Amino acid sequence: MDRDVTVQLPPALTDVAERIAREGGTTLDQFVATAVAEKLSAMKAVTFLAERGGRADLAAFDRVMNRQDGLPPAPDDRLPD
Repeated sequence: MDRDVTVQLPPALTDVAERIAREGGTTLDQFVATAVAEKLSAMKAVTFLAERGGRADLAAFDRVMNRQDGLPPAPDDRLPD
C-alpha cells in the first residue's frame, strides 16, 4: 500500500541528500525511504534490547561467570591492560 507523503526539508539538507542519493545511484525518494527504514530499525532495536535486558537474570549471569569449572578467556578475548 503506497501512500504519497510530502516532507519539507531545509534546502541545505535537501541539497546534501540529493547529492548523496545521486552518488549512490538512487533517487532522493529512495534515499529518504531507506533512511527512514534504517531509523525505524534502530529505534525498534533499542526497544527490543531494553525489554530483553529488563528480563535478564543477573544472579544467574553471576553464577555462570563465577563458576569454578569455567575456562579463562582466550588470548584474543582478553581486555587490554
